[in-house]
Order: sequence, then C-alpha cells, then structure tokens
Amino acid sequence: MINDVVLIGRLTRDPDLRTTGSGISVATFTLAVDRQYTNSQGERGADFINCVIWRKAAENFVNFTSKGSLVGIQGRLQSRSYDNKDGQRVYVTEVVVDNFSFLESRRERENRQANGGNFAPQSNDAPSTNNFGGNSAPNTNNAAPSSNTQAQDPFADSGNSIDISDDDLPF
Repeated sequence: MINDVVLIGRLTRDPDLRTTGSGISVATFTLAVDRQYTNSQGERGADFINCVIWRKAAENFVNFTSKGSLVGIQGRLQSRSYDNKDGQRVYVTEVVVDNFSFLESRRERENRQANGGNFAPQSNDAPSTNNFGGNSAPNTNNAAPSSNTQAQDPFADSGNSIDISDDDLPF
C-alpha cells in the first residue's frame, strides 16, 4: 500500500503549537496549494489542506515559519473521527507531515512581511533565489545579450572527438 503526499504551498496563518498531556509537541497549520488550471475569469483557485506535525519537528516548523511562508511538505494522508461537545460525530482528513523544506530565504520572507504579505522583488543588483532553490539572475539589460556574456558550448568544434565506450555508461 502507498500513502504518500507531497505538497508545495503557503501557510494561511501562523502554525499553532500545542503540547499534549504527555508533553509531546504538536503543531497544526493549513497549507494553501494553487490549482494547476485557471477558471473562466483567469483566476487560479487553491486548495486548503489541513496538516499536523509532531515532536521536535513541530517546534522547529513553528520557530521558522509564519503566515505566508512557502514550504514543501512530505507526509501521509490520515482520516480520523471524534465526537464533539454536542455529541455529533466529526470526521477529519489531514496530512501528517514527516518531512518539510523551507522554499524561500529568510530575507525573502522578511521582505514579504514588511510589504504586508505581498511579494516584493529584490533589487536588480544581486541574484534572487527562486521558489525552487535555484538562483535566477536579474535581467537589467533590455537589449540582446552580447556574445561575451553567453555561455560557450563546451562541445562546439573543439577539434577533438569525444570517445565514449559502453563501459563508460552507468546503465
């Protein structure tokens, strides 16, 4: 059986950290995950996924994230039920988080918070980190790049042929 969930999204509010009666830390949060397609008005919808994380990972998650933080999570889907104070049966489906990753830098998060939660592009003087952990250099020149700045093809007309045998291949 496979029960594996991987999500990338933004926190809809600050995570809520609590402690169980036996002293175990547990944090709950909701992750807003954009849908792939837009509606007829060109707006992209989102799904709001309830998540729970336990123990030391919960404490770390709460200490380093806040409303709007971009995070990636990996875990499993869990369904449970309980009787509320009115005696009604309540069903809950949530993601139990096993691993998480921060997908924005602290500086990006602080810039976003300083601008009321809106994305604030960084200055064009330094490369910015994109949402997937890579760097993207700003394009400050509207003209076509000169031949000096383009990456050179390491295999273009070097005069030497590349000799690869079947023994060199990893498969």
